Amino acid sequence: MSGKEEGDRPERRMRADARRNIDTLLEAAKAVFVASGVDAPVREIAEKAGVGIGTIYRHFPQRSDLIVGVFRREVDACVAAAATLAAEHEPGEALALWIRRFVDFISTKRGLAAALHSGDPAYNALPAYFQERLLPAFQGLLKAAEAEGKVRSGVEPYDFLRAVASLCTPGPDVGPDHARRMVDLFIDGLRYGATAP
Repeated sequence: MSGKEEGDRPERRMRADARRNIDTLLEAAKAVFVASGVDAPVREIAEKAGVGIGTIYRHFPQRSDLIVGVFRREVDACVAAAATLAAEHEPGEALALWIRRFVDFISTKRGLAAALHSGDPAYNALPAYFQERLLPAFQGLLKAAEAEGKVRSGVEPYDFLRAVASLCTPGPDVGPDHARRMVDLFIDGLRYGATAP
């Protein structure tokens, strides 16, 4: 092993540790935002993450940086889930499982909604990030399920995701599992009219 390789190892380990720290911060921020909204005190996030407030400000100087970080991390997790589910399940099941995962993402996004729709230019790039990353992941699962005759053809991916998001809109007289029940009915509708390949 060369000296260069040995010298690189601590740096790689430090980068991995820093990445884990950021993931822990973003996971804590997500949980706090969902429970208390995006205006929750930073100390609440720090306590949940098990770090000092200074650590949060070192990585995310502005609250908007933290909100953007949570949103992008959740989009990336949905994209990664699409590949994992496609590898581990048959196409129709992978699609249904991913749609349920998307419902979880929408519930997180709802916690961020006030900030994301505030007009703050810090969030301007997020809709494009959502479409460029999430739409192709969903489209791949949808096309695979169509090709296997598990769902009907002709479904517009963007329209479908918007419809799922609409079904997840909370109402005053419904419980937290309402969105999942509605989306399960929607998934059943997707299967209606499917034709065998």
